[in-house]
Amino acid sequence: MMIMKTLLPLQFETPPEALQAAKPQGATLPDLFSQGGPFWMSLLTILLVALLLAAWKAPRWVKEIGLAAPVVAILSVLFGLYNAFDTLGQTAGAISPGVLFGGLQCCTIPIIYGLLIYLVSLIIRIIHKPRV
Repeated sequence: MMIMKTLLPLQFETPPEALQAAKPQGATLPDLFSQGGPFWMSLLTILLVALLLAAWKAPRWVKEIGLAAPVVAILSVLFGLYNAFDTLGQTAGAISPGVLFGGLQCCTIPIIYGLLIYLVSLIIRIIHKPRV
């Protein structure tokens, strides 16, 4: 038992007010939409609508639209990180890790949305696949 305690990583006591500050502020879809960047999230939503329309009218376009969603999501993250690093470079003071990791958390929202759109395109392609 003593060996197990020494192998476990160090555990720190976290005050309850720090846990309250670490919780995400908005977990609803409109909050996630605005945190992910309205321009990029709107563009991804347009791709989702185009994907659903293509599944109905032009099934050959499902693959291309599905692949465009993760590309747009990664592009949005790159633009966001560029702006964040530009801002960090202009500030002379220290940046708290909470602010930095909160920004990185917001950067992952478009990637998750883009990958979900890609997953929908894969499901549509499996359903439309000709059966032999």
